[in-house]
Amino acid sequence: MTHVQSTIHVGTGAFARPAEQSSAAVPRSMRYGFLLAAAILLSTSCSHQHTTSSEPKPTAFGAAIVESSGGKQVGQTGGLLPQPVVVQVNDAQGTAVAGALVEFSAAPDVVFDPANALTDSSGQVTTNVPLGGMAGRYQLVASTSDKSHKKVELKIEEIALGYQQTLGRRLNDQYCERCHNPESTVERVSNYDNLEVKPHPFTDGDTLNKISDADLTAIISHGGPALNKSALMPAWGNTLSKSDIQALISYIRAISDPPSRNAGPVYAKN
Repeated sequence: MTHVQSTIHVGTGAFARPAEQSSAAVPRSMRYGFLLAAAILLSTSCSHQHTTSSEPKPTAFGAAIVESSGGKQVGQTGGLLPQPVVVQVNDAQGTAVAGALVEFSAAPDVVFDPANALTDSSGQVTTNVPLGGMAGRYQLVASTSDKSHKKVELKIEEIALGYQQTLGRRLNDQYCERCHNPESTVERVSNYDNLEVKPHPFTDGDTLNKISDADLTAIISHGGPALNKSALMPAWGNTLSKSDIQALISYIRAISDPPSRNAGPVYAKN
């Protein structure tokens, strides 16, 4: 004979029994056992939810917190920043303070490893940071406390590129970086110093933010003379597609400093 199953709910637990059995038919000792088991499971679950890692106790206090390195990096959405973020706690005279507590915070989907730590012998704390899953600028906050327990904060901005902007970055590396970036690297020797008319770095927001997307498209497609600019700027219209040029402009807007109106949203802690 087929038995239809129904459910008895006890706390957060669920137990199956035959439908023809009533609750009165279940022995009192068994019902008590069910209740006790459910209570133990619930209390265990709650204790896990409220368990937090212990915060280190400071042995010293500073007066200021400053960035040592790692600010204004460009990464990908959801990806680890290329370099760790390093901050330093100093006293009122500017001397590094060891043993001060530093805490990091940001938008909810930003992760810090570690999220808090004591400064080392050089007064510094290093943390690795994967950014959130949305393109835009992320504001990171590093904080410490002074001797009066007043919080002292440092705000650091990082950039997360979306798909189109990441494509633009690759095109920049392939076609633009050699002339528009004055810094040479092991992989690329800059041609910047050899040019009579110096091209603007793509981070030069003071200049590039004043040029419309339409004018940037014209310069990239038809070269500098299209807008009475230097003839040293070649035309890329036969090399790059329209979507390529749009991606390149999206990347330029994303990394501009100061930020462009089209740089994307800023994500900060709630």
